[in-house]
Amino acid sequence: MTQRFTIGDHVGWNSEAGQVSGRIIAVHTADFDYKGHTHRASVSDPQYEIASDKTDHIAAHKGSALHLIDGDG
Repeated sequence: MTQRFTIGDHVGWNSEAGQVSGRIIAVHTADFDYKGHTHRASVSDPQYEIASDKTDHIAAHKGSALHLIDGDG
């Protein structure tokens, strides 16, 4: 089962640029449009919007791509 995350959790993921980290700012449990693409999400397989720690970039990822960095969210 994929780990569940909540708003404020500090998470990391792999990108083309290497390891990236940020804080979850939104949890989507239904399909949503983001940067011109439809992202598939459901209650059983949500997607997360994450604000990067180092830039103003916002990313959207499924939980399977994320790992919890710490529990201080």
